[in-house]
Amino acid sequence: MATAARKAPVKSKSPANPSAPKPADFNKEQELDAYRRMLLIRRFEEKAGQLYGMGFIGGFCHLYIGQEAVVTGMKMSLKDGDQMITAYRDHGHMLAMDMSPRGVMAELTGRQGGYSKGKGGSMHMFSKEKNFYGGHGIVGAQVPLGTGLAFANRYRGNDNVSLTYFGDGAANQGQVYESFNMASLWKLPVIYIIENNRYAMGTAVTRSSAETNFSNRGASFKIPGVKIDGMDVRAVKAAGEMATEWCRSGNGPIILEMQTYRYRGHSMSDPAKYRSKEEVQKMRSEHDPIEQVKARLIGKKWASEDDLKTIDKGVRDVVADAAEFAQADAEPDVSELWTDVTH
Repeated sequence: MATAARKAPVKSKSPANPSAPKPADFNKEQELDAYRRMLLIRRFEEKAGQLYGMGFIGGFCHLYIGQEAVVTGMKMSLKDGDQMITAYRDHGHMLAMDMSPRGVMAELTGRQGGYSKGKGGSMHMFSKEKNFYGGHGIVGAQVPLGTGLAFANRYRGNDNVSLTYFGDGAANQGQVYESFNMASLWKLPVIYIIENNRYAMGTAVTRSSAETNFSNRGASFKIPGVKIDGMDVRAVKAAGEMATEWCRSGNGPIILEMQTYRYRGHSMSDPAKYRSKEEVQKMRSEHDPIEQVKARLIGKKWASEDDLKTIDKGVRDVVADAAEFAQADAEPDVSELWTDVTH
């Protein structure tokens, strides 16, 4: 008796790995919104650097100048409920998530009106209300935490996405790959955003990383990755929309390598002698994220030089108010040493 031919097992189709989308086509309102948001981060960080030099900000202070398009474009692609977590270069991320400039500056200066009551400083701020889960001072420590946020979203059955930021230096940390493995196994809705600003502290990526294409870092865990121009806010927004849709559709994690550049040193104590002034100036003159938007606004006659100067003045006023508030605010009471402490 002939045996029936066995049917080949049916293979479930997996979605094709995404590729980098074309930059978004911004309308006038989107260009102006991006301009204001990035300019607020730029002016805030410039003021923070000034206050650090004057001694009002102590400890560490890592500025985000040059990288503003990354958080701004990603924020423009989010919905209410999506979360953000990052490392210690975090002031721009807080402002992008609409946290109060007053509260951020007060925390930087160690005042009671700060987001952590003046006890955390630059590296330790948090706002559950704004879905911002911290700056974290330990290199790479935020990656398993951001993965945990995605696990909570999956467990609760919502369609929120965790945006987990880390730098090219942190991309070599072991806990990053443990997180990749779990996120891929459990199809967690997490976007791993690698802000590749080309220098891990003072070491060029070509000297510190065997694989300098960071979008490939999740390949052995079956996590797709896409390389994005992190100096173009339109490219970032388009990538953010693609990545959030990927996660919300149940496809699991994705990596976005944002190719960006920081103009200042690793921190305020870093003179950045490991690169030439010409290199920095070339990036400023040819790829500055804010100047790109400014040129498009003027080129399309959506704004005049005077219009943009008015926006800049308004932003400077907001930053000046934050600085004045922070300098006038009281330091936390000594009794605060005993609050918010776990035993």
